[in-house]
Amino acid sequence: MDATHRFPLLALLLSAWLLAFCMPVRAQDLGPGDHTLRLSHGGLDRKALVHVPPAYDPARPMPLVLAFHGGGGHAEFMADDQRYGLGPKADREGFVVVYPNGFSRLPGGRLATWNAGACCGDSRDRQVDDVGFTRALVALLGQRLNIDGRRVFAVGMSNGGMMAHRLACDASDLFQAVASVAGTDVTRDCSPARPVSVLQVHARDDDHVLFSGGAGPHAFRDRSKITDFTSVPETLARWTQRNRCQAPPVRVLERPGALCEAYPSCAGGVTVQLCATDEGGHSWPGAATVRRGKEAASQALSANDVVWDFFKAASRQESR
Repeated sequence: MDATHRFPLLALLLSAWLLAFCMPVRAQDLGPGDHTLRLSHGGLDRKALVHVPPAYDPARPMPLVLAFHGGGGHAEFMADDQRYGLGPKADREGFVVVYPNGFSRLPGGRLATWNAGACCGDSRDRQVDDVGFTRALVALLGQRLNIDGRRVFAVGMSNGGMMAHRLACDASDLFQAVASVAGTDVTRDCSPARPVSVLQVHARDDDHVLFSGGAGPHAFRDRSKITDFTSVPETLARWTQRNRCQAPPVRVLERPGALCEAYPSCAGGVTVQLCATDEGGHSWPGAATVRRGKEAASQALSANDVVWDFFKAASRQESR
C-alpha cells in the first residue's frame, strides 16, 4: 500500500499541488472599469484599452463596440471622454467599448495608423495585418468577458473609419454592423462573406477627407503618403451594390444642419445609411472639444447617438 492510500490528507495535498503547478492558469475575467490588454500578433506587440460599464454582469452577454482612432492618433486619444464621449455612452446604454491602438514605430504607440487598404501611413506601407489583429483581439475579449457574438460592432474616426469599412469587407462574419465618421471606403478589394450594415457619417465641408473625394488640401508633402480618398457618394454606391439594395434611399432624419438617408431594401435585411452635416469639417459630430483644422465639430447631431441607434437597429434585424 503506497503512502497516499495510507495518508488521505497527503493525497489531498498532492492533488492540490498538481493542480496549482501543473495545470494552465486561466486568465482572470475583466470586471467593470478600465483595463489595458496586450497581445502579440504578426510579430508585433499590440494593445487595446477596454472600458467595461458598471452594469456588466458576467452571467449576461453584452454588446461590444470597437472604436478605432484616426490616423496619427492613438488609443488613449480615442478613449478621452472629453473628446469623444464613448465611455459615458457605453455606461448609459450598456455595452463594452474597446479602443485598439494602430501600428506605430514609437514605443508609446502614438502617431499610429491603420492599414485600411489604400490608406494610411506606415501601417499601409508595411502591410500590417490589422484585420488579423482585430480578430485576435475580439477572440481574446471573448475569453475575458461575456460578449454577445451577435452584437459586435466597429466604429472609427477618419483612418479609423476607413478601417471599419475594411472590417465590413474582410470580417463581415464577425461584425454585425460598422460605422465610419469622416472616413470613406479605401479598400483595394472587397468581397464580404455576408451582407453587413454600414453607416457613413460625414460633414459636407470636410477639408481633409473631402465629401466629393480626392487628396484634399492637407495632403502630405511626401507624394508617396498621399491617398486619393474615395468620395462619400462612391462609398455609398459600393455598399449598396455589395449589399444588393434595391430601392432608393429614404429620409430618416432631417433637422437644421443635418440629415440622414437610409437604403432599407438590402439583402439579409441590412441597411446602408448616410448621416451628413452641413458643417463641422473633419471632426466627430456632437463633440465639444475635438477640433481638427479650423472647424469646430457640428452640433446638429451626435455621432455617438446616431451610431449607437444604428447598431441597435442592426441587432434587431439580425434577430428576425
